[in-house]
Amino acid sequence: MAYPTQYRYTREHEWIQIDGPIGSQIGTIGITDYAQNSLGDIVFVDAPKVGASVEAGKSFGSVESVKAVSDLFSPVSGTVTAVNEALNSAPEKINTAAHESWIIKVQLAKPGEVDALLSAADYEKFISEETAH
Repeated sequence: MAYPTQYRYTREHEWIQIDGPIGSQIGTIGITDYAQNSLGDIVFVDAPKVGASVEAGKSFGSVESVKAVSDLFSPVSGTVTAVNEALNSAPEKINTAAHESWIIKVQLAKPGEVDALLSAADYEKFISEETAH
């Protein structure tokens, strides 16, 4: 699986795509194909409400699969501006298109946090090392 190069990634298997001019950047956040594959069939997504604050590295919700419930960790700090309501009735969209199925959008409070995230190449290296153990 090729990971989109325009995204940045976390070691907890979330992706973020940054859009907009500096100062009013919006980050679109989802989970990686590796994460959805590890989880199996996703049956529920618990996301925060619009207006909620999220903090980089902290849990903002969870995904429930037939195997387990896993926390979602925000790659950045900011305020939730949108929630993908389509996942309420069709959470399995994440299984079929993980890199297109976003969970939340966040107005970035600290745009510099993105610099600490992994590039696609670094993320691919990270998961290959993780799966080698």
